[in-house]
Amino acid sequence: MGKSKIYKKEIKGKYDTEIAFLEGPITRIFSVKNNDVKKIAWIHNDISQVFGNNIKAKVKKMIDKKIYSKYQELIFVSKDNLDKFNKMYPSINVEKKVIHNYIDKEEVLRKAKEKQEVEFDRNEFNLVTVTRLVEQKGIDRLINIHKKLVENGIKHNIFVIGDGLEKEKLKNMIKEKQIESTFFLLGKQTNPYPYIKNADYFCLLSRFEGYGMVIEEAKILNKDIVITNTAAREAVEGYEKAIILNNNEEDIYLGLKEIIQNYVKDTENTTTQSIYDNEEIVKQVKEIL
Repeated sequence: MGKSKIYKKEIKGKYDTEIAFLEGPITRIFSVKNNDVKKIAWIHNDISQVFGNNIKAKVKKMIDKKIYSKYQELIFVSKDNLDKFNKMYPSINVEKKVIHNYIDKEEVLRKAKEKQEVEFDRNEFNLVTVTRLVEQKGIDRLINIHKKLVENGIKHNIFVIGDGLEKEKLKNMIKEKQIESTFFLLGKQTNPYPYIKNADYFCLLSRFEGYGMVIEEAKILNKDIVITNTAAREAVEGYEKAIILNNNEEDIYLGLKEIIQNYVKDTENTTTQSIYDNEEIVKQVKEIL
């Protein structure tokens, strides 16, 4: 069924504004022409990376050039995503803005006090990431790095919270490398915040990123953070407890090795450093509506 037929079948009633809040099929369907409606598309990722580089990806990029041109406004979750989009589609001349996503800071702090189901070994270094299990997030790469660290006597544990298409592949990698006792796939957790709070470091070591909202949540919990050099670096600007590593396997290995070997456990992690301005975000969303 074509996007016009899906649009007419599913979008019933009259609306002032239609928002495609996710890249891909929804953005294509909502692009169907309707002169009575303002069309807005939200872009959460590095559009130059999200489809890959094969022939199929190139076709999708060409299609999306036409699709995004049909919107009156494009909203990006980071300046880096906006810059990458403009570089890829310099001829798309529509209104563009950067608006960070909304975070309920008090809810994060409250949930972080709850009990976590899987306890950490407090005598060892514990690294936590919260992410989808997809190629973009680089968990396969992290498994390789973890194995190398363990082989070189760098004791630590890694806990991955999240689910996704690569789950079985990653489980097999962990089994083959015999690291089941130190690398844990915890699956999707209804409350990941105690894990972030109680970890020694939070990491987001992706191949590419949109903004990385979970980084803001880790900042609210005053965590030490290590990330790769992606669009997520925008989320740690001015945050003193963040380390940015070059985005390749060897530099991530060396960076984690240094972090683990030099880490001194913080037993007084009670303050917060991040003031997330939800009022400004709400104001910006209201303005575009």
